[in-house]
Amino acid sequence: MRAKPVCFLLLVVLMASCGEYNKILKSTDREMKYTYAKKYFEEGKYSRSITLLEELVPFFKGTDKAEESLYLLGQSYYNSKDYLSATEMFTTYYNTYPKGEYAEPALFYAAYGLYLDSPDAKLDQSKTYKAIAEFQRYIEEYPQSERSEQAKEYMFELQEKLAYKELLSAQLYLNLGNYMGNNYEAAVITAREAMKSYPFSKYNEEYQMIILRARFEYAERSTLETQPERYRMVLDEYYNYKNTFPDGKYMAEAERYYKRAQSKIEALPS
Repeated sequence: MRAKPVCFLLLVVLMASCGEYNKILKSTDREMKYTYAKKYFEEGKYSRSITLLEELVPFFKGTDKAEESLYLLGQSYYNSKDYLSATEMFTTYYNTYPKGEYAEPALFYAAYGLYLDSPDAKLDQSKTYKAIAEFQRYIEEYPQSERSEQAKEYMFELQEKLAYKELLSAQLYLNLGNYMGNNYEAAVITAREAMKSYPFSKYNEEYQMIILRARFEYAERSTLETQPERYRMVLDEYYNYKNTFPDGKYMAEAERYYKRAQSKIEALPS
């Protein structure tokens, strides 16, 4: 029986809050609107603070509230998980006030918003590349900042995502085989380029193994005339793998390719 009065009270409070907000929206008093924009921000009502700040920021240009209002708008977008808009606001702030009070966190959050908005490795990675560039920019500008090490970690994580995307591409070429062309060579090229681009990636062993598999599969499907040369390429890649990863997790598989290639070379007419 007590639930109804409680629900009614909550409804009254909600209506009063909405009534207050509507009055603020209709007001022409920008100082009051700004006070409420900050109040709503502190209360976690970011959509309300965004609505008010979007109106106020253009009017505050050139005033003592210009920097704070723009940064607060960026933080409101960020906290509401609209990372694209947040990055836009933080970048605008930094480009406008490179020596401003909030310049350092603005540049960091511009990159971090892109980091959070970075898509799955299978999708387009434009945002990932942009995030890496922004983190690099932050590290160069603020090498001694307490956020600098964190920025390096995020940047390396994003680079690993790009490395993984290249791994997926190389594996796809390997799976396609001779379908509509020599995809084995495309797998080799993709893996080699990835190893150059990401020399410290945790996927380097996988890259090298894809190269070995591609060489082996291509040799197996080659004509008798071309097999000797292509099996020798298998041996070369076997040694590359063995020398680079002597305790590699694919060593048993690599040994099978080596033995098969060696026996085929010995059996083929010279």
